[in-house]
Amino acid sequence: MTGTAARYLYLTRHGEALPDESGLTDAGRRQAALLGQRLRGVPLAAIHHGSLARAEQTARLIGEQLDGVPLRRSEAAGDFLPYLPAREELPAEAADAWGTFLDRFTAEEREQGPGLAAAALAEFTGPVPGDEPRHELVVTHNFLVGWLLRAAFEAPGWRWLGINHANAALTVIRYSPDRPPAVLMFNDTGHLPAELRWTGFPPELHV
Repeated sequence: MTGTAARYLYLTRHGEALPDESGLTDAGRRQAALLGQRLRGVPLAAIHHGSLARAEQTARLIGEQLDGVPLRRSEAAGDFLPYLPAREELPAEAADAWGTFLDRFTAEEREQGPGLAAAALAEFTGPVPGDEPRHELVVTHNFLVGWLLRAAFEAPGWRWLGINHANAALTVIRYSPDRPPAVLMFNDTGHLPAELRWTGFPPELHV
C-alpha cells in the first residue's frame, strides 16, 4: 500500500500592488524576484496562485528565478472572505472594529468565501500520498495566509482576523503524517531589504 509523506507548504502574499490592483509596483516586482532567489534550492513541485493579476504576476516573477517549476492557477488560492464570524464570537475589545470591517463585504463574497476556504484546506494542507515529501508554494493574499495559519493551530474560525502578512514574506507549514501541523516559519522577510518590508502597512506595524 502507498504510504503518506510530509507536505511542506510555503505561503507568500503577493508583492506590493498598484493602487488599482491591476498589477505590481516596481517595488512589488523586486519583492517577487528576491523571494524567487530565496527559494532557489527548494525542491518545489509547483507554484499555485490565485487568478488576480497581482498574485499571478508575483508567481510568474518568482518562477523566473527558479528552474522549470510549473505555475498552477487555483481559485482556492484567491482573495476571499474565508469565514464570517458572528459578533458574539469576536473578542469584546475588537468586535466593533472588526464588525465594521466585515460589513464592507458583499452578500456574494459572504456566500462564496467559506466554500473556497474549504477547498483551500483540501487542496493545500495535510500529508501527501507516497513516500516522498512534497514542497509547494502558494502565492496568495493576506486572508488565506491567516486562514491556513488558524487551521494549523486549530484556532477558532474567527482567528484568521488580525494576522498580518507582509508582501512577499515567507511562511512555511509542515504537515507530517505522524504529528500535528508545525509552523516552521512565519512572515519571514529576511530576503528583502528594509525598504521593501511591510509595504502598505502603517508604521506601527513595521517590525
